[in-house]
Amino acid sequence: MTAAPNLDHPALPALKQTFPDAGLQATEFRGQTTVVAPPALVHDVLGFLKTLEASPYDYLADVVGVDYLNYPEPRQGGPRGRFAVVYNLVGTGLTGGAEAPRIFVKTLLDPSLPTDGIDDDPALHLPTATDLWPGAEWLEREVFDMLGLRFDGHPDHRRILTWEGFPAHPHRKDYPVRGRGERENYRIVQRDEA
Repeated sequence: MTAAPNLDHPALPALKQTFPDAGLQATEFRGQTTVVAPPALVHDVLGFLKTLEASPYDYLADVVGVDYLNYPEPRQGGPRGRFAVVYNLVGTGLTGGAEAPRIFVKTLLDPSLPTDGIDDDPALHLPTATDLWPGAEWLEREVFDMLGLRFDGHPDHRRILTWEGFPAHPHRKDYPVRGRGERENYRIVQRDEA
């Protein structure tokens, strides 16, 4: 694991010892630590952090997706990927009177197919975290619906914010801001009909 000298998050030594050749990277920004893991290992890293004996991260606060289309290039030697999935983990039993410790786990994915439609791209799959945290179910559904990133093994892999036949994933940056005609095709509902 590569890490800046000032990183002192308590989980980093255990991660480095458990995954010595995994290519994990750690960064810190404004006091928040992020571990970047390859997609093939992200589930293992999440499971390890959940059961970490010294400081278990037992609460999955959020799962978010990011589209880095046209984002400036990463620093030399840094990980690359158009899409990211970020898991926000909290250790609820470790407050000690202060704010509960938190760590972010990020993984990056690069599409292998054009991203202007709803094609199921095999490069945009990750294992679900619902076996670790059942609450990941709706969070992963939102990432799927908005960005088209799929979670293998998810118990209910349906759209959650748009309708089932929606022809795209609206948070992808190559999706037009005004949509592709969806607004123009809505049936106008009058007040007395509602």
